[in-house]
Amino acid sequence: MKVKRKWIPYTMLLPAFMLVCIFKIYPVISSLMDGFTSHGHFSLEVYKSLLKDATFWNSLWVTIKFNLICIPLQICIAFILAMFANAKVKGIGIFRTIYYLPYAVSLTVATMIWSLMFNYNSGVLNSLLMKLGFSAQGFLNDSKQALFCIIIIATWKGCGYWMMFILAGLKNIDGEIYEAARIDGAGFFHTVFKITLPLLKKVLLFVCVANTSSNVLLFAPMQLITNGGPKNSTDVLMYEAYKSAFKYADRSRSAAIVSVLLAMIILVATLQFFLLGEREEKPKRKRKGR
Repeated sequence: MKVKRKWIPYTMLLPAFMLVCIFKIYPVISSLMDGFTSHGHFSLEVYKSLLKDATFWNSLWVTIKFNLICIPLQICIAFILAMFANAKVKGIGIFRTIYYLPYAVSLTVATMIWSLMFNYNSGVLNSLLMKLGFSAQGFLNDSKQALFCIIIIATWKGCGYWMMFILAGLKNIDGEIYEAARIDGAGFFHTVFKITLPLLKKVLLFVCVANTSSNVLLFAPMQLITNGGPKNSTDVLMYEAYKSAFKYADRSRSAAIVSVLLAMIILVATLQFFLLGEREEKPKRKRKGR
Protein backbone atom coordinates (compact mmCIF):
# COMPACT_ATOMS: atom_id res chain seq x y z
CA MET A 1 0.00 0.00 0.00
CA LYS A 2 2.84 2.41 0.81
CA VAL A 3 4.39 1.82 -2.60
CA LYS A 4 1.07 2.60 -4.35
CA ARG A 5 0.60 5.79 -2.32
CA LYS A 6 4.10 6.87 -3.26
CA TRP A 7 3.09 7.02 -6.95
CA ILE A 8 -0.15 8.98 -6.39
CA PRO A 9 1.48 12.48 -6.59
CA TYR A 10 3.30 11.52 -9.80
CA THR A 11 0.06 10.16 -11.28
CA MET A 12 -1.69 13.45 -10.49
CA LEU A 13 1.10 15.44 -12.16
CA LEU A 14 1.21 13.21 -15.25
CA PRO A 15 -1.56 14.97 -17.27
CA ALA A 16 0.03 18.40 -16.75
CA PHE A 17 3.48 16.99 -17.60
CA MET A 18 2.14 15.45 -20.82
CA LEU A 19 0.57 18.79 -21.85
CA VAL A 20 3.89 20.57 -21.22
CA CYS A 21 5.72 17.95 -23.31
CA ILE A 22 3.21 18.20 -26.19
CA PHE A 23 2.78 21.96 -26.33
CA LYS A 24 6.13 23.24 -24.99
CA ILE A 25 9.00 20.76 -25.13
CA TYR A 26 8.12 18.99 -28.41
CA PRO A 27 7.70 22.25 -30.44
CA VAL A 28 11.09 23.49 -29.19
CA ILE A 29 12.86 20.23 -30.11
CA SER A 30 11.03 20.09 -33.45
CA SER A 31 12.02 23.68 -34.22
CA LEU A 32 15.67 23.00 -33.40
CA MET A 33 15.64 19.91 -35.64
CA ASP A 34 14.02 21.82 -38.53
CA GLY A 35 16.82 24.39 -38.39
CA PHE A 36 19.36 21.63 -39.08
CA THR A 37 17.30 19.97 -41.84
CA SER A 38 17.36 20.76 -45.55
CA HIS A 39 15.31 18.66 -48.02
CA GLY A 40 14.97 15.92 -45.40
CA HIS A 41 18.72 15.69 -44.68
CA PHE A 42 20.91 17.01 -41.88
CA SER A 43 22.58 20.21 -43.04
CA LEU A 44 24.08 23.48 -41.82
CA GLU A 45 23.20 25.31 -45.03
CA VAL A 46 20.34 27.22 -43.38
CA TYR A 47 22.64 28.70 -40.73
CA LYS A 48 25.33 29.43 -43.34
CA SER A 49 22.79 31.33 -45.44
CA LEU A 50 21.69 33.29 -42.35
CA LEU A 51 25.26 34.46 -41.78
CA LYS A 52 25.28 35.89 -45.32
CA ASP A 53 21.79 37.40 -45.02
CA ALA A 54 21.81 41.18 -44.48
CA THR A 55 18.14 41.08 -43.44
CA PHE A 56 18.96 38.65 -40.62
CA TRP A 57 21.80 40.85 -39.31
CA ASN A 58 19.56 43.91 -39.42
CA SER A 59 16.84 42.03 -37.49
CA LEU A 60 19.41 40.85 -34.94
CA TRP A 61 20.63 44.42 -34.39
CA VAL A 62 17.04 45.76 -34.10
CA THR A 63 16.23 43.01 -31.56
CA ILE A 64 19.32 43.78 -29.47
CA LYS A 65 18.68 47.54 -29.58
CA PHE A 66 15.01 47.08 -28.66
CA ASN A 67 15.82 44.89 -25.65
CA LEU A 68 18.79 46.95 -24.44
CA ILE A 69 16.44 49.92 -24.09
CA CYS A 70 13.15 48.24 -23.22
CA ILE A 71 14.20 45.78 -20.49
CA PRO A 72 16.09 48.23 -18.20
CA LEU A 73 13.43 50.91 -18.82
CA GLN A 74 10.57 48.59 -17.85
CA ILE A 75 12.31 47.28 -14.73
CA CYS A 76 13.37 50.76 -13.53
CA ILE A 77 9.87 52.21 -14.00
CA ALA A 78 8.30 49.11 -12.40
CA PHE A 79 10.61 49.49 -9.39
CA ILE A 80 9.77 53.19 -8.98
CA LEU A 81 6.04 52.44 -9.26
CA ALA A 82 6.38 49.62 -6.71
CA MET A 83 8.11 52.01 -4.29
CA PHE A 84 5.20 54.44 -4.65
CA ALA A 85 2.64 51.64 -4.35
CA ASN A 86 4.33 50.40 -1.17
CA ALA A 87 3.89 53.76 0.54
CA LYS A 88 1.36 53.83 3.37
CA VAL A 89 -0.85 56.67 2.22
CA LYS A 90 -4.57 57.08 1.74
CA GLY A 91 -5.94 55.89 -1.60
CA ILE A 92 -2.86 53.87 -2.53
CA GLY A 93 -5.09 50.95 -3.57
CA ILE A 94 -6.53 53.08 -6.39
CA PHE A 95 -2.98 53.93 -7.52
CA ARG A 96 -2.08 50.22 -7.70
CA THR A 97 -5.22 49.41 -9.69
CA ILE A 98 -4.66 52.21 -12.21
CA TYR A 99 -1.09 51.15 -12.94
CA TYR A 100 -1.99 47.47 -13.21
CA LEU A 101 -4.91 48.07 -15.62
CA PRO A 102 -2.74 48.34 -18.79
CA TYR A 103 -1.70 44.71 -18.34
CA ALA A 104 -5.36 43.68 -18.22
CA VAL A 105 -5.87 45.22 -21.67
CA SER A 106 -5.24 42.90 -24.61
CA LEU A 107 -1.92 43.56 -26.38
CA THR A 108 -3.78 43.79 -29.69
CA VAL A 109 -6.21 46.39 -28.34
CA ALA A 110 -3.41 48.36 -26.64
CA THR A 111 -1.36 48.36 -29.86
CA MET A 112 -4.27 49.65 -31.95
CA ILE A 113 -5.10 52.39 -29.42
CA TRP A 114 -1.48 53.59 -29.39
CA SER A 115 -1.33 53.46 -33.19
CA LEU A 116 -4.28 55.87 -33.31
CA MET A 117 -2.50 58.15 -30.85
CA PHE A 118 0.70 58.02 -32.94
CA ASN A 119 -1.16 58.73 -36.20
CA TYR A 120 0.55 61.52 -38.15
CA ASN A 121 -2.61 63.25 -39.40
CA SER A 122 -5.22 62.70 -36.69
CA GLY A 123 -3.29 61.42 -33.67
CA VAL A 124 -3.77 63.11 -30.32
CA LEU A 125 -0.02 63.34 -29.70
CA ASN A 126 0.65 65.40 -32.83
CA SER A 127 -2.37 67.57 -32.04
CA LEU A 128 -0.91 68.35 -28.61
CA LEU A 129 2.54 69.02 -30.05
CA MET A 130 1.18 71.46 -32.62
CA LYS A 131 -0.87 73.28 -29.98
CA LEU A 132 2.31 73.68 -27.95
CA GLY A 133 4.06 75.15 -30.98
CA PHE A 134 6.06 72.10 -32.08
CA SER A 135 6.02 70.51 -35.51
CA ALA A 136 4.21 67.22 -36.13
CA GLN A 137 6.31 64.08 -35.71
CA GLY A 138 6.39 61.04 -37.98
CA PHE A 139 6.28 58.54 -35.09
CA LEU A 140 5.43 55.16 -36.70
CA ASN A 141 6.12 56.54 -40.18
CA ASP A 142 9.64 57.66 -39.26
CA SER A 143 12.39 55.04 -39.35
CA LYS A 144 14.25 56.84 -36.54
CA GLN A 145 11.19 57.00 -34.23
CA ALA A 146 9.18 53.84 -35.00
CA LEU A 147 11.18 51.48 -32.75
CA PHE A 148 10.97 53.92 -29.82
CA CYS A 149 7.20 54.08 -30.33
CA ILE A 150 7.08 50.27 -30.03
CA ILE A 151 9.21 50.52 -26.87
CA ILE A 152 6.69 52.99 -25.40
CA ILE A 153 3.83 50.58 -26.14
CA ALA A 154 5.68 47.60 -24.61
CA THR A 155 6.71 49.63 -21.55
CA TRP A 156 3.20 50.99 -20.96
CA LYS A 157 1.79 47.47 -21.29
CA GLY A 158 4.29 45.64 -19.09
CA CYS A 159 5.33 47.98 -16.27
CA GLY A 160 2.23 47.42 -14.14
CA TYR A 161 2.66 43.65 -14.35
CA TRP A 162 6.30 43.66 -13.24
CA MET A 163 5.44 46.26 -10.59
CA MET A 164 3.23 43.71 -8.81
CA PHE A 165 6.11 41.22 -8.45
CA ILE A 166 8.46 43.87 -7.10
CA LEU A 167 5.73 45.15 -4.76
CA ALA A 168 5.27 41.62 -3.39
CA GLY A 169 9.01 41.52 -2.70
CA LEU A 170 8.90 44.89 -0.93
CA LYS A 171 6.07 43.66 1.28
CA ASN A 172 8.25 40.77 2.45
CA ILE A 173 11.01 43.07 3.73
CA ASP A 174 10.79 43.50 7.49
CA GLY A 175 9.93 47.10 8.41
CA GLU A 176 12.24 46.92 11.43
CA ILE A 177 15.23 46.90 9.06
CA TYR A 178 14.21 50.31 7.69
CA GLU A 179 13.52 51.58 11.21
CA ALA A 180 17.00 50.59 12.32
CA ALA A 181 18.47 52.30 9.24
CA ARG A 182 16.60 55.54 10.05
CA ILE A 183 17.90 55.47 13.62
CA ASP A 184 21.44 55.09 12.24
CA GLY A 185 20.86 58.19 10.09
CA ALA A 186 20.64 56.46 6.68
CA GLY A 187 19.17 58.61 3.91
CA PHE A 188 16.65 57.59 1.24
CA PHE A 189 19.16 56.66 -1.47
CA HIS A 190 21.42 54.85 0.99
CA THR A 191 18.41 52.81 2.14
CA VAL A 192 17.39 51.96 -1.42
CA PHE A 193 20.83 50.89 -2.65
CA LYS A 194 22.14 49.27 0.53
CA ILE A 195 18.97 47.65 1.91
CA THR A 196 16.07 47.47 -0.57
CA LEU A 197 17.90 46.35 -3.73
CA PRO A 198 20.08 43.69 -2.03
CA LEU A 199 17.01 42.21 -0.32
CA LEU A 200 15.11 42.20 -3.64
CA LYS A 201 17.79 40.23 -5.50
CA LYS A 202 15.71 37.06 -5.96
CA VAL A 203 12.62 39.00 -7.07
CA LEU A 204 14.62 41.17 -9.46
CA LEU A 205 16.30 38.07 -10.88
CA PHE A 206 12.91 36.53 -11.68
CA VAL A 207 11.62 39.80 -13.15
CA CYS A 208 14.75 40.25 -15.30
CA VAL A 209 14.66 36.69 -16.71
CA ALA A 210 10.89 36.67 -17.32
CA ASN A 211 10.95 40.17 -18.78
CA THR A 212 13.80 39.23 -21.13
CA SER A 213 11.90 36.18 -22.41
CA SER A 214 8.77 38.26 -22.92
CA ASN A 215 10.45 41.11 -24.81
CA VAL A 216 12.74 39.00 -26.97
CA LEU A 217 9.69 37.11 -28.27
CA LEU A 218 7.50 40.21 -28.73
CA PHE A 219 6.34 40.82 -32.28
CA ALA A 220 2.58 41.59 -32.18
CA PRO A 221 2.97 45.41 -32.41
CA MET A 222 5.38 45.01 -35.34
CA GLN A 223 2.95 42.72 -37.10
CA LEU A 224 -0.12 44.87 -36.47
CA ILE A 225 1.04 48.43 -37.12
CA THR A 226 4.50 48.60 -38.73
CA ASN A 227 5.02 45.31 -40.63
CA GLY A 228 8.69 45.58 -39.70
CA GLY A 229 9.00 49.02 -41.28
CA PRO A 230 9.61 51.72 -42.08
CA LYS A 231 12.87 50.68 -43.77
CA ASN A 232 13.06 47.51 -41.61
CA SER A 233 13.57 49.67 -38.48
CA THR A 234 11.19 47.49 -36.42
CA ASP A 235 11.93 44.14 -38.08
CA VAL A 236 12.87 42.14 -34.97
CA LEU A 237 13.98 38.51 -35.21
CA MET A 238 10.67 37.12 -33.98
CA TYR A 239 8.80 38.98 -36.70
CA GLU A 240 11.36 37.81 -39.27
CA ALA A 241 10.77 34.21 -38.12
CA TYR A 242 7.01 34.76 -38.46
CA LYS A 243 7.43 36.10 -42.01
CA SER A 244 9.70 33.23 -43.01
CA ALA A 245 7.21 30.61 -41.81
CA PHE A 246 3.84 32.11 -42.79
CA LYS A 247 4.61 34.48 -45.68
CA TYR A 248 7.51 32.78 -47.47
CA ALA A 249 6.76 29.17 -46.36
CA ASP A 250 10.44 28.75 -45.43
CA ARG A 251 10.12 26.59 -42.34
CA SER A 252 13.83 25.83 -42.03
CA ARG A 253 14.82 29.52 -42.02
CA SER A 254 12.13 30.30 -39.46
CA ALA A 255 13.30 27.44 -37.22
CA ALA A 256 16.92 28.62 -37.49
CA ILE A 257 15.94 32.16 -36.44
CA VAL A 258 13.93 30.79 -33.50
CA SER A 259 17.01 28.76 -32.48
CA VAL A 260 19.06 31.98 -32.48
CA LEU A 261 16.40 33.63 -30.31
CA LEU A 262 16.44 30.70 -27.89
CA ALA A 263 20.25 30.93 -27.67
CA MET A 264 19.95 34.68 -26.97
CA ILE A 265 17.45 34.11 -24.15
CA ILE A 266 19.64 31.40 -22.57
CA LEU A 267 22.75 33.58 -22.84
CA VAL A 268 21.11 36.66 -21.32
CA ALA A 269 19.38 34.62 -18.59
CA THR A 270 22.69 32.99 -17.68
CA LEU A 271 24.34 36.42 -17.46
CA GLN A 272 21.50 37.67 -15.26
CA PHE A 273 21.80 34.65 -12.96
CA PHE A 274 25.54 35.33 -12.70
CA LEU A 275 25.05 39.02 -11.86
CA LEU A 276 21.97 38.76 -9.60
CA GLY A 277 22.20 35.22 -8.24
CA GLU A 278 23.26 34.75 -4.66
CA ARG A 279 26.70 33.23 -4.38
CA GLU A 280 27.48 30.93 -1.51
CA GLU A 281 30.77 31.71 0.13
CA LYS A 282 32.93 28.66 0.59
CA PRO A 283 34.17 28.21 4.15
CA LYS A 284 37.87 28.86 4.48
CA ARG A 285 39.96 25.88 5.38
CA LYS A 286 41.89 26.23 8.57
CA ARG A 287 45.59 25.72 8.20
CA LYS A 288 47.04 23.08 10.40
CA GLY A 289 49.58 24.38 12.83
CA ARG A 290 53.14 23.35 12.27
